[in-house]
Amino acid sequence: MNKQMAWKAETAEAGKRLDVALAGRLPDLSRSTLQEMIKAGAVTVDGRPGKPSLKLRGGERVVCRLPEPEPPATLQATALTFGILYEDPHLIAVDKPVGLVVHPGAGRETASVVAGVLAHTALSPIGAPLRPGVVHRLDKGTSGVMLLAKTQKAHQKLARMFAARETHKEYLAIVQGHPRNASGRIEIAIERDRVHRQRMKATPADRGRMAISTFQVVERLKGAALVRVRIETGRTHQIRVHLSYLGHPLLGDVTYGGRRWQGRAVHFLHAARLSLAHPVTGAPLVLEAPLPAAFEQALRDLR
Repeated sequence: MNKQMAWKAETAEAGKRLDVALAGRLPDLSRSTLQEMIKAGAVTVDGRPGKPSLKLRGGERVVCRLPEPEPPATLQATALTFGILYEDPHLIAVDKPVGLVVHPGAGRETASVVAGVLAHTALSPIGAPLRPGVVHRLDKGTSGVMLLAKTQKAHQKLARMFAARETHKEYLAIVQGHPRNASGRIEIAIERDRVHRQRMKATPADRGRMAISTFQVVERLKGAALVRVRIETGRTHQIRVHLSYLGHPLLGDVTYGGRRWQGRAVHFLHAARLSLAHPVTGAPLVLEAPLPAAFEQALRDLR
């Protein structure tokens, strides 16, 4: 049976669209999902079906019939279709391809980095059932070095190292335009966009989480630039938000203001290098992943 929630629209919600007000009340649901719920008649305002664009006055009684929760996601090993960069008894580093999520979410994805690695080796049970061994993440559209823990001891130490910024992460990106400065440091806080819930945005320090990136222009291309980025923090979409804030979004990153690349909404961000002390032995460990073929081709086209 569907559950429902009801409330009286507050003064602060006066003037807001119904879908925007709902997004504030139900942050775990995307705005597009909320709009579909409204269109399907699952939301009433003072007893009448609402419309996404309906402007609230304040004081109305809003009733929302919540969607049934999705069945719990399960994780099954799949074929390992990407390369292994490094492996020992404690950890494994792989070359994550573009288009593959790190771990399944909401029961929708079956293919993932974790599922592929499980076809090859066991992972730390920390984070199970859906995120075993996961100590950091890369966006679905980002490629490159992905490190996972095989043992609990390594997992716990790696988690502390990432949290304490004791790892060094370096990315390569193709951005639109030519940055004015050949290098720079970006210290801008990031928060989730309250309207477009799948996006993050730059925000004042008292409203978001501080994020720090440094960049260096490697090569100027035709209407674009190859940039090396190092991050000191690991916020969601950090590099994409920071470069967009500078006025140079990733080429193809339409989510953050980039132009489509050859008609496609694909961006070019590659985790090229991860260096750290081995979590168990303490030995220096440098992990590197080669550029994907599509990234290399884009560079050739832009030269």
